[in-house]
Amino acid sequence: MTELIDRWSAAAAGAGATAAGAGAAGIDLLERWGEPQRHYHTVDHLAAMLGVVDEQADHADRPDLVCLAVWFHDAVYDPRAPGDANERASAALATGTLTALGVPSAAIAEVARLVLLTAGHEADPDDRDGALLCDADLAVLARPAADYDRYATAVRREYAHVPDELFRAGRAAVLRRLLDLPGLYRLPVLARRWESAARANLGRELAALEAAA
Repeated sequence: MTELIDRWSAAAAGAGATAAGAGAAGIDLLERWGEPQRHYHTVDHLAAMLGVVDEQADHADRPDLVCLAVWFHDAVYDPRAPGDANERASAALATGTLTALGVPSAAIAEVARLVLLTAGHEADPDDRDGALLCDADLAVLARPAADYDRYATAVRREYAHVPDELFRAGRAAVLRRLLDLPGLYRLPVLARRWESAARANLGRELAALEAAA
């Protein structure tokens, strides 16, 4: 965890943080990512996304801000929350935390904007930072089939309170929305690497849900 806190502190400093308390804020965020209701949206997901951002940092305008958006994008995560309530609450948390750390207001507004993008993963073609964040968030969709299946199982565990029939309908709607996107990945280098595998995984899960209905 020390490495993650160091990466958080470096991103905060890169964004212009001037006040003390970055380390404590990072610890608070890690505690949030470790909450018991999480089975997929965990520290492992956080670390995987940060790895993608680090690898593709040259494709971003402000990689430090993208890293901060990764830290905050699921910092508030309640599977029972409606619509984009989690993303809005996470953006508000980002605003409050980064303000307390002395990050400039323009950078704070950009991090909040990026966090809100993860509700629909629809970044504009010229939004390099948004593209990288959304692509990193959807990287799991292109994992090998066994890894993808573990991801899908973990998501189901997060929604254990939802009856099977309702979960199948809701999950199928999410998968269809993703499949209807012109492209799942915005960065050409990642689209070439991941698009085909991700669509195959999504289609396979959707077919299984429809067969069980």
